[in-house]
Amino acid sequence: MSLPEAFIKRIQNQIPDWERFVKSLETSAPVSVRLNPHKPVGCLEVAERVPWCNTGYYLHQRPIFTLDPLFHAGTYYVQEASSMFIEQVVRQYIDRPVRTLDLCAAPGGKTTHLLSLLPGGSLLVSNEFIRSRAHILAENVSKWGYPSVVVTNNAPKDFSHYESFFDLIVVDAPCSGEGMFRKDSGAVEEWSEYNVQQCELRQRQIISDVWGSLSENGVCIYSTCTYNPNEDEEMVKWIEQELGAEELLVPVDERWGIVRSERGYHFYPHMSKGEGFYLCVLRKTSLSPIGRQRARHKITLNSTKNQKEIMSHYLVPHDWHLAFLRERMVALSSDYVEWMLDMMQNLKVMQAGVPLGRWIGKNFLPDPSLALSVCLKDNSTEVFDVNKETALSFLHKDAITLPPDMEKGMVLIRYMGHGLGWVKNLGNRCNSLFPDEWRIRMRIDK
Repeated sequence: MSLPEAFIKRIQNQIPDWERFVKSLETSAPVSVRLNPHKPVGCLEVAERVPWCNTGYYLHQRPIFTLDPLFHAGTYYVQEASSMFIEQVVRQYIDRPVRTLDLCAAPGGKTTHLLSLLPGGSLLVSNEFIRSRAHILAENVSKWGYPSVVVTNNAPKDFSHYESFFDLIVVDAPCSGEGMFRKDSGAVEEWSEYNVQQCELRQRQIISDVWGSLSENGVCIYSTCTYNPNEDEEMVKWIEQELGAEELLVPVDERWGIVRSERGYHFYPHMSKGEGFYLCVLRKTSLSPIGRQRARHKITLNSTKNQKEIMSHYLVPHDWHLAFLRERMVALSSDYVEWMLDMMQNLKVMQAGVPLGRWIGKNFLPDPSLALSVCLKDNSTEVFDVNKETALSFLHKDAITLPPDMEKGMVLIRYMGHGLGWVKNLGNRCNSLFPDEWRIRMRIDK
C-alpha cells in the first residue's frame, strides 16, 4: 500500500509505534457482525465476541452476506467492530427513555445498534442528508424491524425547528476516512491535505447547525473514522470552547487496546481488533433556549373500522395509533406518537413507526417492512416456511411455487422462523410483493 507522504509524516509524530501501525494496514481486516436481540439465530459461525459489545462477534472468515437470507431478514448487521464501542457510552450515560438523533446515519450501523440499546419508550430519529444513502438507511432500518424510529432525509440545519429537543445526538461526522485505508484503497487515493481541511470545515458547520437541538446537559457522541487530530481532538476542543461542552469519560478495559488521547478515544488497527475509529462523548453545558412545547395535545386521529381491524389483525397488542405517511398506513406507539406526527409535518420523513401497508382499491397490501417487523403478530396470516434455495429465489424475485392446499390471499415467506416478505397467492400462481429496489442480483455460480 502506497500511503501519502504527508500522512506518513504526520503519523510518525502522532503514533509512537507508527511502523507497526503502517504494517498493520497491509493485513486483512477482521470481519464482524452484530446480532439482532429480537431475532435470535443460532447458526452463525462466530470466532469470538467483540469485547465492548454484548451482541457483536468476529467471524472466522467473510462469507457472502448477500447470499444469506438471514442477513436480509435482519437477524444481524455487518458492522465494523470499533464503531460498536457506542454501546459502552449508552450503557454508561443513558438510563431512561430519551429522544435521540442519529444525524449522519447511513447506512445504518449505529442506528440499528441504538435501537437495540435505548431504553423502552425512547424515540430515535435516524437522518441522512444524501437521498440515495437515505434509501439504503430506510431499507436497513426496515430489516432491523423496530417500531421506535423515524427515518428522515434532512440537512442538519433543518433540525433547528427542534430547539433543545434531543437528549442524545450522535454525529458520526463525514471525514477524511484515514481509518478506512486498510479496507478501501479508494480512501487512500482520495486523501489529500486539502480534503482534510474541507472535512474540518464541514464538521464545524454540521455541529453548529445541530447544537441548538441538543438539550441543556444533553449528551453528544462525536465520532469519525479518521486519525487526524484536526478532525478529532481539535474539533472536540473547538466544540467545548465555542459551543459549550465538557467531555465525559467512558470506562475502558486496558485489554481492549483502545487508546485514551487528550480528548476522546482512538482505535488503531495494530492495537485493537478493528478499523481506525475515534469517539468522544460530550455533555452540553451552554444555556439553551426553551424549546417550543411540542405536540403534547390530545390525539384526535380517527380510524375507520377497517383500518382498526388491519392494525389488530397484523400487530401485537399495544396502544397503537394509526396515521398516514403519504398513501401508506403506519402504526405509531402511544409512547411517541405526538413527536412522530410533529416530525411528519416538519421534516422529510421517509419512514415512521410500523409501516402497515396501503389500499389498492378494495384490497389491502401489507407493506414489505411489516414482514420484517418485530411487532408482526404470530399467525396473523398464512406462512410458507422455505429452505435456503427457495428463500434466495424469493429474494431474487424469481417465481416460487406454493403448496397446492395453501389458502388464497397474502402469504408470509419465512426462512428459519424469520420473515422475508409477502406474496399474494392466486391459486395457480403467486405474485411477489418484494420491492424491486431490495432485490438481490448476485447469483450462486453452479
